[in-house]
Amino acid sequence: MITTAEKSPLLDFHNLRVMRGQKIALDDFSLRIHADEHVAILGPNGCGKSTLIKTITRECYPVARDDSWMKLLGHETWDVFKLRQHMGIVSNDMMLSCTGEASGREVVLSGFFSSTAIWPNHTVDREKIKLAEAALAELKISHLAERPVCEMSSGEARRVLIARALVHKPGALLFDEPCNSLDLSAQQSVRHTMRALANSGTAIILVTHELADIVPEIGRVVLMDRGRVVADGRKEDILQVERLAALFGVSVEMAQRDGQYHLW
Repeated sequence: MITTAEKSPLLDFHNLRVMRGQKIALDDFSLRIHADEHVAILGPNGCGKSTLIKTITRECYPVARDDSWMKLLGHETWDVFKLRQHMGIVSNDMMLSCTGEASGREVVLSGFFSSTAIWPNHTVDREKIKLAEAALAELKISHLAERPVCEMSSGEARRVLIARALVHKPGALLFDEPCNSLDLSAQQSVRHTMRALANSGTAIILVTHELADIVPEIGRVVLMDRGRVVADGRKEDILQVERLAALFGVSVEMAQRDGQYHLW
């Protein structure tokens, strides 16, 4: 049992350097996110967002350096299976792997095994089934329990993946470009789901290049460029036209209504 998890920052990275092959993907990267925050990490393609996600999920590791540390919920080392009980992941990599005959229920159950389907070596008991059904019901997608993922729309499959991430009842969810490749209706559905989760007390870390993904409940925005944090603060202070134009390297216009921002 992790007794300090509730009191420690959800994420505490200090002066990280992470390599992807011979390339420095994150450099002198520092970021702290508390367990009760809703935070958006915004940046253009190639800025290091994917590497940051893989560092959080322990697929990438930083170079050992003096005055550098990486902690999740107060701990430098984690069994990744136990980490998923505290932080659910909804990633594009996972979306690409969930394309087979597995049903919605099986995909949600696979969250207990860090897989994307149920295999013969997996033991599914009544308690796991109960939790999977509850996660499907929470997302209002119980009707997808028996449907194969290959017969779902992209929006339906994305919501099943969110249910999969929720099956452990984690305190936080990490969303990686959650509306990528979705039509307008599916985008709205996913964003409504993020809002409901944030209002229910689940901490949200959103990693995106789409300003429209930043739902009103997200109060803090972190801007990334070239593997570093270049701005961090209140959403209203960070989301300014001049700053975003410099970040994305183009002239932009921005509109804001009811706490949501749109860029074009």
